[in-house]
Amino acid sequence: MFDQFPKTRPPLSKDIEAIYSSHYKSNRQGQTTAASFAQKMESWLHKQVAKDVANHHNLRKTTLEVGAGTLNQLQYEPAVHPYDIVEPFTDLYKDSPLLGRIRNVYSDISEIPGTSRYDRITSVATLEHVCNLPDVIARSGLLLAENGVLRASIPSEGTLLWTLGWKMTTGLEFKLKYGLDYSFLMKHEHVNTAREIEEVLEYFFENVGCKVFGLTKSISLYRYYECRNPIVARCSVFLNKQNA
Repeated sequence: MFDQFPKTRPPLSKDIEAIYSSHYKSNRQGQTTAASFAQKMESWLHKQVAKDVANHHNLRKTTLEVGAGTLNQLQYEPAVHPYDIVEPFTDLYKDSPLLGRIRNVYSDISEIPGTSRYDRITSVATLEHVCNLPDVIARSGLLLAENGVLRASIPSEGTLLWTLGWKMTTGLEFKLKYGLDYSFLMKHEHVNTAREIEEVLEYFFENVGCKVFGLTKSISLYRYYECRNPIVARCSVFLNKQNA
């Protein structure tokens, strides 16, 4: 089922590679007009993921965020929760004033002790970037505590509306600023479509619910997935095969 994984990220041109790091951080921090607009739209992604704890400041739920980036999800999360992150790109969070709220920092989910358990594993606009997606989701299933939930929001990558959305905003701004084609950067970054992500989630979890920012899955900008009851045996078998 997962023969295409792990995927290989298409290489960047030298021109895009030269401005990649500065552009990526600027984009994540909303420092340009298009990025700022995108962040306002993306607030839906953050709010959906945090909805279970947003109004429960005295409720302690151990959380692992996969792909924490600049730590921008923390503004939607109560400060009382034990909060761990997985983020390989150190430059994104190292100067953040929110870093003090983080309990443990991992560069890869495989670094987390197998005995660790989380009430919530969250992910905001990250799963589309992950080349070894089945591995990450299988490990997430094993790290969830009893009655734990995987809460993930993603762009509707692979749909016409999503493609038109970025082409008319970030893509146009990128072209005007750098004279370069943003589609090459998108192909490098977004290695998984929304449909592929859903298939992986449904393979490793018994219960997968989906909510869209739009009319339907195919006519939407974003999706939010709430995944319960990991199929533990399936997660373990998959990871054992990967490590064999």
